[in-house]
Amino acid sequence: MTAPGTASENDAPAGNSGTPRPSRRVRHWLAGAGVTALAAVLGITLAVRGGATPACAAPPTGSAVHKGTASFYDAGRSGGTCSFPSPPADRLYVALGASEYSRAAACGSYLDVSGPKGTVRVLVMDQCGGCARGKIDLSDEAFAKIADRAQGIVPVTYRAVVNPPLDGGLTFRMKRGSSQYWFAVQVGNHGNPLRSVEAKGPGGGFRKAARQTDNYWTVEGGLGPGPYSVRVTDVYGRQATATIRMLAKQVQRSTVTLAGPDAARTPSSSPSAPPPPTVAPSPTPAESSAPAATVEALAGAAPLNSPRC
Repeated sequence: MTAPGTASENDAPAGNSGTPRPSRRVRHWLAGAGVTALAAVLGITLAVRGGATPACAAPPTGSAVHKGTASFYDAGRSGGTCSFPSPPADRLYVALGASEYSRAAACGSYLDVSGPKGTVRVLVMDQCGGCARGKIDLSDEAFAKIADRAQGIVPVTYRAVVNPPLDGGLTFRMKRGSSQYWFAVQVGNHGNPLRSVEAKGPGGGFRKAARQTDNYWTVEGGLGPGPYSVRVTDVYGRQATATIRMLAKQVQRSTVTLAGPDAARTPSSSPSAPPPPTVAPSPTPAESSAPAATVEALAGAAPLNSPRC
C-alpha cells in the first residue's frame, strides 16, 4: 500500500473559520443531455461542506459492508481536505460524504470498494461536498478499476480495511506556525482511523491533542521546545509512541506501525467513536522529508467499544 507523497502544495484546507476550503476537484460525468439534471437530482456540488458534525458521524470501521454508489473525480496534485502533501503515488484515493468523513476522522484509512468490474483499495483523502452517507467519489484511476468511466455513477459496496499492510511506519509533520507555545502535528501512514493523539515535552506528562478539521492535532499553549513524545491510538485500541522534534514543514518517519500483518492484537469490530474536533488556525505549505523519528514503545490497549449508528 502506497502512502501519500511528501512533496506537494496542498496543506491548507481550513481557514480561520474552521470551514474546510474546497480542494481542487475535477468531476467527470456522462457526456450529453441529462448531465445537469442528474447532478441536480443527486445534489452533487464542487464545494466541500463544512459546519457541524452530522448526526451519527463516524468513519467506516470493522467488518461492516456498506452499499452505495460511486462517481469519480481528479484531485490533481492536491492532497485533499485531509491536508496530505500529495495524493498517493498510485493515485488510488476516495472522497467521503460529511458523515463518513466525520470532520477528518476518516483521513488516512483505507476502503475496499467493489463495483461491476472488480475491487480496488483506496486511501481516504478527501471530503465529497453534497455526498450523503453511502455516496463516495473515487479517483479517476480507482473508478476505472471497478467500472467503465462512461457509466459515470455505478452501484458499489465498500468496507473498511482493518490493519492494511503499509510501506514504512508512522509519519509525523509539524504544522507551519508550530512552536514551543503551539503544538500542531499531523500523523500519517497509520492505516486505521485514529482515535486519539497525546503528546508531551521534556519533563511533562502526556496531554491530549485536539483533532482539527484539517487533519492536524493541536495542543494549545504548546509543549515547550521539544523533543516530544507522541502517543497515537487507533480506533481498535492499537497504540504506538514515537519521539519527534520541532521541525516544521518537514516529514519525520518512524519504524512502528499501528496496522499490518505483524500487528499484535486482533481488533474489535465495534471501535470507539472519535472525539469531536475543534477549529484549526493557519495554513501550511508543502513539506519535505526529514530524519527518522525514534520509536519508543508499542503497546496494545483494551478493545474500544462504541454505539452503532
